[in-house]
Amino acid sequence: MSEKFINKIYSGDALKKIKYVKDNSIDLILTDPPYNLGLFMKNRSTNLSALRENHFSGKKWDDLEESVWIENMELLFQEFSRVLKKGGSIIVFMAIIKLESIIKIAEKNKFYYKTTGIWHKKNPMPRNKDLHFINSTEPWLYFTNITKTGVFNNKNKTIHDFFESGLTPSSEKKHGGHPTQKPIALMDHLISLLSNEGDTILDPFMGSGSTGVSSKKLKRNFVGIELDEDYVEISKKRIKETKQCELDF
Repeated sequence: MSEKFINKIYSGDALKKIKYVKDNSIDLILTDPPYNLGLFMKNRSTNLSALRENHFSGKKWDDLEESVWIENMELLFQEFSRVLKKGGSIIVFMAIIKLESIIKIAEKNKFYYKTTGIWHKKNPMPRNKDLHFINSTEPWLYFTNITKTGVFNNKNKTIHDFFESGLTPSSEKKHGGHPTQKPIALMDHLISLLSNEGDTILDPFMGSGSTGVSSKKLKRNFVGIELDEDYVEISKKRIKETKQCELDF
């Protein structure tokens, strides 16, 4: 990929803008696409939008008909197969009830399913704590492209298939308060393990820019795509203010 196309965030629809990413130019895809749970949550009368301002269930991008969402994911993974280098890795955050669907789509496009990991939120909102278990986990799916192995910088350490942290801190949430924003510590963990300095990371659902912030911090390149123009500007500002450093996990 030409240098003029990297370390930038492109405004627009992911399925359209990703077509401009060159073949075999990406080392790691790290992304958090819509889980399409809006209608599901509404049909269960959870009333989450009333409980929490800016909740994802109230967003139009999260309430597609299931068949449309599946079709979009199919098209997205076809593009992932085109842009990702052989042996490159994918981390996709996804709702647990959608994992099987994503695995089937990925395998159809010659991705090798490695494992399902978990982000454990140590301080989840205690919503409905007297009615049922508190939702404190969020899964991610880990694939490699064609090959069964890829970059894994564990430095001879044992790395478990979960990551524990608090919710995204207020110091990061102040950047637009994206409803599904992930903490930088989680992004740092995954990017450090699954890519090398100088690699290029793609996030076609950039949100408030966490993937780009972590990429710059860890001396990686990035390509971001985001539909919401306000978040594009928020991301650009966050990334511009980010300083590079090194982590030792």
